[in-house]
Amino acid sequence: MPKKVKATEIKERKKTVKDLEYLPNIYTGFTGQYPEVARALDNLAEICQKSGPLDKKTAELFKLGVAIGVNSEGSVRSHARRALEEGNSIDEIRHAVLLSMITAGYPHAMAAYKWVEEVLKKNP
Repeated sequence: MPKKVKATEIKERKKTVKDLEYLPNIYTGFTGQYPEVARALDNLAEICQKSGPLDKKTAELFKLGVAIGVNSEGSVRSHARRALEEGNSIDEIRHAVLLSMITAGYPHAMAAYKWVEEVLKKNP
């Protein structure tokens, strides 16, 4: 049985995310119930980022494209926000969505377009 953690430990973990209103309940519930797994995933993400030549700005566009390809609404929204945070322009993010149509297909690209536009409206 996984150990429960205190709310203060969850708050500490949230400090890495700029806008806390976007954290879904499923995410905060998971990180609260499995803090060691969540930390391990964060560490893996950091190691993967540092293991190659792509800067964070480019990596976020790449991750946005992957999220679109697997049709993951939460990931699309998250990586659209992170792409903005890393300095990508609105036009660059929209271009990534447009390019995804070639590989991921029209339905996934249109769903992603909707989700990304909603993120962009909240982050002018």
